[in-house]
Amino acid sequence: MISPKPIEAAHICYYGLYALQHRGQESCGIVVNEDGVFSSHKDLGLVNEVFSSQVLSAFPKGTMAVAHTRYGTTGDNSRNNCQPVEVNHQKGHMAIAHNGNLSNAQELRSELELNGAIFHTSSDTEIIAYIVTKERLTAPSIEEALSRAMDIMDGAYSLVLMSPRKLICARDPHGFRPLCYGVTTEGVYVVASESCALEAVGAKFIRDIDPGEILVFTQSGIMSRREHCGKAEKKLCVFEYIYFARPDSVIDGRPVHQARIRAGEILAKTNPVNADYVIGVPDSGLDAALGFSHASGIPYEIGLIKNKYIGRTFIAPGDRADQVNIKLSAVETVVKDHSIVLIDDSIVRGTTSRHIVSLLRNAGAKEIHIRVSAPPFLHPCFYGTDIDSTDNLVACHHSIPEIAEMIGVDSLGYLPVDQLRELAANEGYCSACFDGVYPTKIPSDTRKNRFEQRLSARHDD
Repeated sequence: MISPKPIEAAHICYYGLYALQHRGQESCGIVVNEDGVFSSHKDLGLVNEVFSSQVLSAFPKGTMAVAHTRYGTTGDNSRNNCQPVEVNHQKGHMAIAHNGNLSNAQELRSELELNGAIFHTSSDTEIIAYIVTKERLTAPSIEEALSRAMDIMDGAYSLVLMSPRKLICARDPHGFRPLCYGVTTEGVYVVASESCALEAVGAKFIRDIDPGEILVFTQSGIMSRREHCGKAEKKLCVFEYIYFARPDSVIDGRPVHQARIRAGEILAKTNPVNADYVIGVPDSGLDAALGFSHASGIPYEIGLIKNKYIGRTFIAPGDRADQVNIKLSAVETVVKDHSIVLIDDSIVRGTTSRHIVSLLRNAGAKEIHIRVSAPPFLHPCFYGTDIDSTDNLVACHHSIPEIAEMIGVDSLGYLPVDQLRELAANEGYCSACFDGVYPTKIPSDTRKNRFEQRLSARHDD
């Protein structure tokens, strides 16, 4: 965010991060710019755990700030990998927050290390910071340095960069991850991954950042650089519509709620079933369940109750089985002696689905039919979803009837991969994790913690 006058910038960031907590639960951080002096606080944990009232009150007022909540897909879950990443260099101070994954991160890191760079994290965000810093030594401006960096970075990156006097945001030429901005009535410009965060801080949505665009905010105004626009085909991650984004967000002109309703309607037509009730797995399965109910005529009911104080199991570190047990409970009066259509957003390993089915069976469900508002996961993702190999993808090793038997359901149906275009309103989208068609070169090493693994394999001289 950038304000025409000093304000409680950390508080605005706090509310924005709260609205985006669904995008990451490992760690979070805020950096406030007070007349070129940066103050920061970062730690592991949820937003309300890391930022107490005492921590927030310790921040000075500022005219700019950058904040981040992390969902780690490259690098381990440690304090070193908390963002925003800060860099002090010859041309000044810089803080950067990044969403996505660089698909050529390992090659870039190796090149930088061979030229003397010393990394303190295992996150590819630090790679971006190093490249921008390196280019800034010869570039006339920080935005030009970022533009040069974009010439050599591949993959997904929606990022916000703060220098002493400028706030800069950029989106990779494919537009894998969302990014938008808005403005408050007080003239405070806010950049966020989703429009729901703008509303949380009282900002009116202006527009999405275009794929390849660099937007520069200063106290003098806004400048758009578009030299990277149109260089690549648009490939927004379709999983944003299926799972990642909040249903009240609008991404690239497409309401997420509307996309999920459509997914449910498609499921009802392509995978019909006779049942008493349709129920959704909270939260990202609820909209698709409504769509399935509308299209099928089967009544929609609330059959699973979510503990409001438990986060998302897909993106949360730790044992998913334990998380499911404390996250969800079945409504026995709805489930008992009834045939249920259970709508979920995805099946990755199958462990979560198996535990949910067990909950419903224990509550007396007569039949359980799962319908999934995504196609089967068959390929790893290199652009910001935590699917780093095919080893743990249940659909890679078992047929649909086998998966149904493994998780204990009477039938199982997935969204057809050729119907994904309707979720994205026929716009360009990436569905590589479903169909294996990658928009960029595939990395040679696809493991999540490949940097640590590469380093641990080395031997001291």
